[in-house]
Amino acid sequence: MSPAEARLKEVPSDMSEAEWNQRINLAACYRLVALYGWDDLVDTHISARVPGPEHHFLINPYGLMFDEITASSLVKVDLNGNQLTKSDYSINPAGFTIHSAIHEVREDAICVLHLHTIDGTAVSSCTDGLLPLNQTAQFVTHDLAYHDYEGVALDHDERPRLQKDLGGKNHMLLRNHGTLTVGRSVASAFERMYHLERACAIQVRTRMLGPAAYPVEVDVIEKNEKLFSNPDRAELRSTQLVWPPLLRKLDRIDPGFRN
Repeated sequence: MSPAEARLKEVPSDMSEAEWNQRINLAACYRLVALYGWDDLVDTHISARVPGPEHHFLINPYGLMFDEITASSLVKVDLNGNQLTKSDYSINPAGFTIHSAIHEVREDAICVLHLHTIDGTAVSSCTDGLLPLNQTAQFVTHDLAYHDYEGVALDHDERPRLQKDLGGKNHMLLRNHGTLTVGRSVASAFERMYHLERACAIQVRTRMLGPAAYPVEVDVIEKNEKLFSNPDRAELRSTQLVWPPLLRKLDRIDPGFRN
């Protein structure tokens, strides 16, 4: 057993091993978002369902930077916003609105990831949205929803509209606001966000080079959409191929997220 695997087994006495493992994965996701430069001071948020029937989920303590998040510092809440674990911090109320809306209706949305990156927000603010201009964008555009901006998400009345707009999709552009992905695991939500953010960045740079992009044939786009639309294959890739080396990267840099 590696040192990282040994730490993974150090489960606090007041929680299940399944919850502790989920906390480690979510804390890792926060650290990776910071590492890739996608964070926004103490704002934006990532949540993950705690295994079990209660629909409790974990979210960041509002006031910590993403590179400070640890497994034990994450706050557990219910769908009414009640904090179920002790913390010196509250939770972001806008974050609760968005994440509770999705966790409430999507059993498969184990993790919900929302960002305010420069390129993601720029593309979300464009009339055309994200276009299938390249291979990376075609990972996303067949599975992409849009939600119109209604102001800072403090009004719980917005939740039904957010739920309806997301539907069964796993990527979303929040108009004039940012990006959002969901996944059956923290791993798949993160990989989807990686592709969504990269596609937005590529589109911004492509548009900077001139008004027109080299065309992609419709049958090629459809071929890629079919290839990328298998959710089981996507989940397996994320959890087995992509996530383990990302955790190893974090362990080399700073394994403190596991605390």
